Amino acid sequence: MAPTDAALSLKGRIRGLLHGVAFGDAMGATVEKLSAAEIRQRYGRVTSLDVEWHRMAEPEAGRGGRIRGRGIITDDTLMTLCLMAVYEEEGRHLDAWDMAGGMVRQIAWTPRWIPEMQRETMLIERLFYPEKWIFQRHQLANCDPREGGIGNMVNCGAAMYIAPVGVVNACDPRGAYDEAIDLAAGHQHSYGLEAAGVLAACVAAAMVPGTTIEAVVEAAIGLAKDGTRAAIADIAEAAHRLKPHRADHARVTEEFQAIIGRYSSMGDDVHRRPDKAGLPTHDYTPSRLRAIEELPLALGFCLVNGGDFRASILDGVNSGRDTDSIGCMAGAILGAMQGEAVIDPDDRDLLDQANRFDLTAEADRFHGAVAAILAADLDRSRARDAQRLALAVDPHPPARAAAGR
Repeated sequence: MAPTDAALSLKGRIRGLLHGVAFGDAMGATVEKLSAAEIRQRYGRVTSLDVEWHRMAEPEAGRGGRIRGRGIITDDTLMTLCLMAVYEEEGRHLDAWDMAGGMVRQIAWTPRWIPEMQRETMLIERLFYPEKWIFQRHQLANCDPREGGIGNMVNCGAAMYIAPVGVVNACDPRGAYDEAIDLAAGHQHSYGLEAAGVLAACVAAAMVPGTTIEAVVEAAIGLAKDGTRAAIADIAEAAHRLKPHRADHARVTEEFQAIIGRYSSMGDDVHRRPDKAGLPTHDYTPSRLRAIEELPLALGFCLVNGGDFRASILDGVNSGRDTDSIGCMAGAILGAMQGEAVIDPDDRDLLDQANRFDLTAEADRFHGAVAAILAADLDRSRARDAQRLALAVDPHPPARAAAGR
């Protein structure tokens, strides 16, 4: 069924995006860190939110006291909600100073329900070390906000929650890229920062009326730099070639992972163990030649499935490794493109119940802030255009310099 005009309104697209983030995140959370082969062996293919986490049978100590599965989301969605809240508080475009202020307050000083921990606490207690870096650098080290990301582990941590930047720059991929780079410089650097800029650009491009996933990827390639650009371009070329074979998920995954292996050494061994301590490595360190693997893979699965929301997310999740971030990135882009049409009521209800939130209400509150920001942008644009027009029709232009001077 084609999306209705209401589903493709700004409000409908924001609802679709936030649902896509949470749906992809929760789908992937169940199998995160398993390889594609391990997922096939244990589950066959994950196709539903209502699936048990692969670690639920372990003793409590082995699970770190956390739970997943059955629709529970991770920090990918929670950080997205935090960034939305900062926009709601500030009512304007953001920069690195807002990472130092608003985002620090959201993750370290604002209690919220943490579904994996089944209690209300500060989000920083749940975050991975590269996201805790935001608090370390800005509140404890009091760094220049623009330098906050320097020294951090280079990973997908900023890209995973940056989608709201694309929304407040709807239809302006360059503006989204620039704002995301400015803001996320307070958290990430190198190709981790670059991925945040490109993901935000993808979301902005996805909100262009009548666009296609191919056009979104073209916008990404046009803005991306260095290894990130090369990785996306190579995956996109493979996706077009593999479209006739998209039903063979194992083949598509194998080819995609072989390509991304040239830019990311994550591989199937994503665990950190004592025997890895102190070993020299290029992994997760700054590089102009590398790329995170989550964003190129998410775009690849979107392309090979022609932008089909559910098929793209399911293929991404079943490809293994950092499955929750792959799922939430694909979900953000396709949700922004297709609006409320992507929302299955049963999935929505399970997500709300499992995580004790109301995603529709969260999206609509954010919509109010976004609408105001976009309206202010239009006013500024009109005023600027009038000023430039006045310059262009100046009745007394300066005399041209004499030839040869």
